[in-house]
Amino acid sequence: MDDPDASALVKAALQHDDEAARELVRQLYPLLAKLVRAYRFRRTSEEDLTQMIFIKVFQKLSQFSGKVPLEHWVSRIAVNTCLNQIESEKVRPELRQADLSEEEQAVVENLAVSSEELAPDKRFASRQLVEHLLGALKPAERLVIDLLYLQGRSVAEIKNMTGWSEPLVKIRAFRARNKMKQQLAKISSKEQL
Repeated sequence: MDDPDASALVKAALQHDDEAARELVRQLYPLLAKLVRAYRFRRTSEEDLTQMIFIKVFQKLSQFSGKVPLEHWVSRIAVNTCLNQIESEKVRPELRQADLSEEEQAVVENLAVSSEELAPDKRFASRQLVEHLLGALKPAERLVIDLLYLQGRSVAEIKNMTGWSEPLVKIRAFRARNKMKQQLAKISSKEQL
């Protein structure tokens, strides 16, 4: 896309010319698709992220000065949008059923239909499932769950080890358990669909 043509398309699109807007999308799509593939985080679909970028491009089109090539300007918007998406997904990690192995999915299915003890062959998969659920927690929450439930330490021992008050240990454990339950419920509900 050469700059005089791009500038004309931008001006026409700003005047609400739908054909010019379609032509901009047609010409910019290969560039955006390439950038999205390079920067996309695994939870966001490529098409959704590309659409978000196009929305931002058209919202900010009036800010395009023409001093730099349109591709550079759009690339900057695309990269920043992808990086912001990665950051937002890191802040709120989510475990999906597709992230689990077949054995872990079997454990989730078994938990959903039975309250019995797991068979010995399923225990390794259940441990991996717990690791996935712990991975969605903040470090302090992971620590309290590990110390309290996996290592079997008392609240008083955790208080002495961490310097936290007993109520804080209990609150963090409660919140971490709830987050893990919510993650497991999401996975279980997707299993039943």
